[in-house]
Amino acid sequence: MTEQATVYLATGKRKTSVAAVRLTEGKGDIVINDQTADEYFGRGSLPLVVKQPLAAVDRLTKYDVVVSVRGGGISGQAGAIRHGIAKALVAAEQDLRQQLKRLGFLTRDPRMKERKKYGQRGARAKFQWTKR
Repeated sequence: MTEQATVYLATGKRKTSVAAVRLTEGKGDIVINDQTADEYFGRGSLPLVVKQPLAAVDRLTKYDVVVSVRGGGISGQAGAIRHGIAKALVAAEQDLRQQLKRLGFLTRDPRMKERKKYGQRGARAKFQWTKR
């Protein structure tokens, strides 16, 4: 009889992106939409953003992370994944909550795009006005 691995689930959000995160004990693999983090985000700092909560509590090689992320752009998706991983870590180890909260990983970033107003060119920009 095989032993069932414990799976910790969490949902992370940022802008219009939603990430469903599955955290299991493993060797540190991060899979996003069936690709590694480096393949999914390419070169740049976004794979580091995704790994921030794990690195902050020194758990980079303890857990495997499988993520399904939808909506928004890659920056918002990276933020949603980071939020989801932090929430899943707290589900796995309750004593990490205070440390992750102090670093701001458990707070959902509320910044969203401001809506366009009627009678204007954009959210804040007005149509050009000519006096004569």
